Amino acid sequence: MPSERELMQAHNVGRPAIREAMQSLQAMGLVVIRHGGRARVAEPSLSGMIDQLSETMRHLLANSPASLEQLKDARIIFEAEMARIAARRCSTSDISRLRSVLKAQSEAQDDLETFIMRDGDFHREIAAISANPIFSALAGALFQWLAHFYRGAVAVPGMEKLTLQEHDEILSAIEDRDPDRAAKAMTDHLSRANHHYLQRHYPAKT
Repeated sequence: MPSERELMQAHNVGRPAIREAMQSLQAMGLVVIRHGGRARVAEPSLSGMIDQLSETMRHLLANSPASLEQLKDARIIFEAEMARIAARRCSTSDISRLRSVLKAQSEAQDDLETFIMRDGDFHREIAAISANPIFSALAGALFQWLAHFYRGAVAVPGMEKLTLQEHDEILSAIEDRDPDRAAKAMTDHLSRANHHYLQRHYPAKT
């Protein structure tokens, strides 16, 4: 991009205005600012777009219970289809990769942060089997945006074992190339997580 001086002259404004504008463009993910060098137009990427949306999404979900529930429902439908596609397209290497992720998650049962990270890895790896980068990016974004709301549920003693068991059921269905069973296992898994979240945070009144 043009230098600060060139932009100042072209638009007849001062350096503070140019810097404020460039910082706004950087916050939008449109340019990259380098100290000691000229700003560059940012290369478009799905991950960059998702990063830009993340803070806004977390704010929305924290302050709009309706939006939170709607996103959870959307995730169930999306991830059930990802499991169905994975069961149709998976290769031996895909299964090995999922087994490795599940093993790593099992070994992290005493470390909540790592356990949750491996949980997200498992769901992203299933979406990656589709070979569609948009699906992979969406799976990662949905998990990232919702991870905070499931953290308390996963932290309940014994809940990590149930999560691992459900992941193993999903993986077994994918490995057996059974799309309907894989989709149902994923739906049951995410529905259970949603229900447990509601029970902990919005218990039924007696």
